[in-house]
Amino acid sequence: MEATYPALYSAFDPYPSPKGSGTHIRHFSATLFEQYGGGLLYSLGPADEPSTQTEGNICYQRFNRPIRNYLQRAEAFTKKLQSIVAAQSDLKMVHFRDIWSGLPLLEAQRNYATLFEVNGLPSVELPYRYGKLLVSTCQKIYQLEQDCLQQADHIVVPSSTIRSYLTKRLIPEDKITLIPNGADIPPAAPRPKDAPEAYLIYFGALQPWQGVDVALKALRYLQDFDQLKLIICAAHRRHYVKPYRKLAEKLGVADRIVWKFRLSQEELWAYVQHAVLSLAPLREGPRNLEQGCCPLKVLESMACGTTVVASDLPVVRELLTDREDGRLIKADRPAELARAIRVLLDHPEENRKLAARAKAKVASRYSWEIQRKKLAQLYQSLNHNQTAHV
Repeated sequence: MEATYPALYSAFDPYPSPKGSGTHIRHFSATLFEQYGGGLLYSLGPADEPSTQTEGNICYQRFNRPIRNYLQRAEAFTKKLQSIVAAQSDLKMVHFRDIWSGLPLLEAQRNYATLFEVNGLPSVELPYRYGKLLVSTCQKIYQLEQDCLQQADHIVVPSSTIRSYLTKRLIPEDKITLIPNGADIPPAAPRPKDAPEAYLIYFGALQPWQGVDVALKALRYLQDFDQLKLIICAAHRRHYVKPYRKLAEKLGVADRIVWKFRLSQEELWAYVQHAVLSLAPLREGPRNLEQGCCPLKVLESMACGTTVVASDLPVVRELLTDREDGRLIKADRPAELARAIRVLLDHPEENRKLAARAKAKVASRYSWEIQRKKLAQLYQSLNHNQTAHV
């Protein structure tokens, strides 16, 4: 007989993963399972991870089928989740990160509460990834999103921008709880042996809205800093960076770039801690301005005691205050990004003050412990409402 669990966390994301989504899933799923004494985590899976794995009172089920087409993979992921839910008779709480998880969970005959965690929506993000995606397909996806948003018992988002976007889609504001991303202060790490003498750092995913191309273009204006390098710690595999390598060559800065791939968290923190500055040059566009996000790289850089130079967008202003605990510059302006970098390189004492204040802010307002307590309180509230309804 298949084991049953009181809670389920579902994500159409690889887990474990070096991406920010992996960090978020780890903390939020752990909070869920602590509240309910165990549970089942269903996710996409890296090929080298087992499809089923049990650790104590937690079961991991991973969808490992190598389906290249995004929508076909999503459909197969959903069908697998339908069968999983059908075998789970004791569920009390279901937490999901995406519509591909939400559709089967909300359509099932259920006695459990449902929490929809909205970090991003495919109708906004997929057009960046698939330029030839039909408008009619996006419209269908939009309607599926709307169904999930309306049917879920509650919604949790990481930024005010996302909350505002959902209220524009006629989702009641009192149905949405804001819980930002978090970051923990890492222990001091020794300088990596291969670290350049002086370097900027970018880390995380490389989607177009992240603005990595802006960072590469900014390097052209910093040629007089002979020893300055840019380390890019990519959460993707090597083949994903080919367009950026070509751009760096075209710009004449390829010799200034050091590439790192899929580092462990400990390795990454060492590089971030010893960087002169951390860059978050987010692009303007619907994904960042309308839908929004909560850039984990900003919080994690702050936690490492490294000053962040980021785009002056609402989602960043929720975390950073310009000239108080970081530097904000107009988005999509490589020359302005380079100018801000130059000023901080020329004024290391000011750089240190910004970094210290940023680190203190994370410790007092954005630790994962603080965010997990908020999530635990939300579970308790939803569970109370569910019990009262029954």
